[in-house]
Order: sequence, then structure tokens, then C-alpha cells
Amino acid sequence: MKRILPIILLALFVFPPLSSDARGKYDNTDTLVVARDGSGEFRTVSEAVEVCRAFMEYTKVIYVKKGIYKEKLVVPSWLTNIEIIGEDRDETIITFDDHANVKIPKIGLESTSLLQDPKDGLQTMGTFRTFTVKVEGCHITFRNLTIENNAPRKGQAVALHTEGDCLRFVNCRILGNQDTIYTGMANTRLYFEDCYIEGTTDFIFGPSTAWFEHCTIHSKINSYVTAASTPKDVQYGYIFNNCTLTAAEGVDKVFLGRPWRAYAYTLFMNCDLGKHIVPEGWQNWKDYHDPAQEGTVRYLEYNNRGEGAKPQQRVAWSKQLSKKEIKEITIENVLNGWK
Repeated sequence: MKRILPIILLALFVFPPLSSDARGKYDNTDTLVVARDGSGEFRTVSEAVEVCRAFMEYTKVIYVKKGIYKEKLVVPSWLTNIEIIGEDRDETIITFDDHANVKIPKIGLESTSLLQDPKDGLQTMGTFRTFTVKVEGCHITFRNLTIENNAPRKGQAVALHTEGDCLRFVNCRILGNQDTIYTGMANTRLYFEDCYIEGTTDFIFGPSTAWFEHCTIHSKINSYVTAASTPKDVQYGYIFNNCTLTAAEGVDKVFLGRPWRAYAYTLFMNCDLGKHIVPEGWQNWKDYHDPAQEGTVRYLEYNNRGEGAKPQQRVAWSKQLSKKEIKEITIENVLNGWK
């Protein structure tokens, strides 16, 4: 604790918290402008988020001009009803480059999930601290921008980490390698529309309920698209509707998913599956194989098309839904009346 205190005091000196007067200055401003070139009110997205009032009952827009914003952005749990909108999807980029094997100083706590290396007094960062953008607040929308983790392929590297409920991502690019999107909280609802999402291994993973509408899901290597960890008592996990699954040149062996936990729920319906999707479709996490999971996972498909859509060759423990069963799978039902 003695070693940590000076660091905290230094951080407060260099980056002093905003006063209530500074925050209040923007209470009646509907739109905040962020511009890396200094032409807006703020130069980073984090600065604009910082002045937003807690638990707002009205919507505030943070408009982000074209530029590359290298920052770890956290939208805290006390913020609601914010829209972060980019000027151009491909040229408004929030990026960072942390990965799970980055070495950082020990935090001085007795109990930590980080892996400690006694030789150099450092510890590895671990997956869940690598995010570029972390959204803890509820009713937050990201639109028309790129969220990227551009770390080298040296381990897990999360671009987007979600914990809040009722989060929307519309016309966004979400870029990374392993573990691009972590939907980190059970019983939260997410909606992705017209997004481009790319990665290598398990690049959409976690316990949340998420609906992906008309998204492009791009695999960069032979591996796995999803690794859902849907809890047993949660009815729906990941649903991909009218999505297109593509792959980089030379990629020819990609699985739709493998279960991070025993009751993983993933459904692909009305999707165009490229030839890179293997005929068996799904795998039972070979490294931690538990045959019992094959009786509990919920791996589903309906009315898919393309060279990778081969329902007759899928693993026996996945299921092709009937027209009657699919009628229950609507946005309203899955997201419990919200979208």
C-alpha cells in the first residue's frame, strides 16, 4: 500500500479530477465535439465522457471527428443515455495495443488474478484488462466508428469489453485478433447492427445475450468464431441473423463455436456461411474436452446458406431448428422488449 499511494497522488497531480463546476458547464449541451486536431471542445473521447452527468434521463451525443484516438476508454457504470458517434466509420478510430502477456508492476494486493513472475517483480496483464473500450454504463450507443486493439499476436487482446445493459453498436468496425469482443456480464442485452467484426480465436466470447443483425464476421486464421459462456438459467446467448461469415485468403477450417462453459448458447440463422466453415460446424473445446457438455450446449442453426452451410454434416449434438421453433426467436423475445 505504501508503494501505491505515491503513484495515486502523482496521478491526481498530473491528471486532476474535473471539478463539479467544470462538469456542470456542459450539463445543458446536447452535443460534445471531440477532435484530435484541437478543433473541438475535447481532444480525447475520455475527456468528453468525463464531463457527462451521472444517470442522465436525456440523451447526450459525443460527436467524434475523424482521427486516431489512442486511449483506453471506460464508460463508467453511472453514465446512461450517451451516444458516441463517429464522423466516419473507417477514419474515426479508437485504438490501443494491450495484450494479455504485457508485463506490468505488481499491484501490491495479496489476492490477484494476474500471473506473477517473482524473477522480475512484474506480472502479466491478463485477458480482462486488455480492452481498448470498456462499457460499464447502460443505454449506451456507439455508432459509425472503429474500435480496435492493434496489439501484436502475443495473446488475448480485447478491443471491446461490455458490462452494461442495453448497449447498441451500429455501423461500427470492431477489430482485433484473439478475443476481440468480450461480452462480460450475464443477463445484459447487446445489439450489433451493420457491424464488421474480425478476429482470430474465440473472437466473440462471454455470457451476455447479444443479437447480431446484418453483420460481417471475418476470420483471420483457422480457429473458432465464438466461445459463449451462457449461464444455465439464461434463455438466449448469441444470435446471428442475416450475417455474412467471411475469411482471409487461405483460411479454410473455422468452427462456428466452442463452449467456454457447459450451457453455451449460439444460433446462426439466415446467414451466409463461407466455405471456410468446416462441415461439422462446432467443436467441444478440444483442450478441455468434457463429453457431458455435448448434452448441455445449445448450438443451433436455421436456414443458413453458402458453401459452409451443411446441416446434414453437423455434429450430432447441434440442432437445426424447425419453422415452428424459429418463430419464437425474435428480437423482442430475445432482448426482452428492448432494442
